[in-house]
Amino acid sequence: MEIRIFFVGDIVGRAGLEFCLEVFPTLKQQYPWDVLIVNGENIVNGKGLSEKEAERLFEAGVDVITTGNHIWENWKARPLLTKEPRVLRPHNYPARNPGKGYIVQATATGITYAVVQLQGRVFLPPIDCPFRTVDALLRRLRAQTPVIVLDFHAEATAEKQAMGWYVDGRVSLMVGTHTHVQTADARILPGGTGYITDVGMTGPHHSVIGMRKEIALRRFLLQTAFKYEVAEEDLRLSAVYAVVDSVSGKAHHIEAVVYPPFQ
Repeated sequence: MEIRIFFVGDIVGRAGLEFCLEVFPTLKQQYPWDVLIVNGENIVNGKGLSEKEAERLFEAGVDVITTGNHIWENWKARPLLTKEPRVLRPHNYPARNPGKGYIVQATATGITYAVVQLQGRVFLPPIDCPFRTVDALLRRLRAQTPVIVLDFHAEATAEKQAMGWYVDGRVSLMVGTHTHVQTADARILPGGTGYITDVGMTGPHHSVIGMRKEIALRRFLLQTAFKYEVAEEDLRLSAVYAVVDSVSGKAHHIEAVVYPPFQ
């Protein structure tokens, strides 16, 4: 039996959210998923997530929302993390923070699956080791289900690739998030793990990773701070579609998606 998973890369700003809600029905016809996961850490003005946006995504059929380092920059996210188990934060942050970084639940057809989120440490805060954290977590989760999706929210390509090799054969799908540019390396690793270094960004692509390009250029040219402003032009959805054997937990198809595709 198969379980089909559609993972949507970092949704940026109000425009990115509205675009997702608009195109989900069309995309589901082409990619008939059983599980819909989105990364939502950049929805509120580019940084963070609140209950209002989360509820709209859940109403649209999203099963799990992952986040990342920017979730802590919006205080409205903290009560959301406390009350809503379907909104994850990286599990390797100190335990006294609200929320947790994994969930186990079932599809409408009764297939149990887990979603895990971890954060890298290269060029990011020096939180707990994601490699040691994933070892302990997978020992527990694999006793419940062979189908495990890992969102590894990290800056460095090397760290993401290292994690992919580290969990190969132990998770069904590992997607990298955070850097907002989709990489051309979607593949199935030798142990059966579907992998991509970065799933990419959902939102305005006439931008610099979601920021208005004029603002980003001023930052680089003048080397001083300017207020972050989310762009709104050239909306596209970046995602990964994977098909996994629900008994073995191994992926047998993975496909990078950009909608609409670049010409």
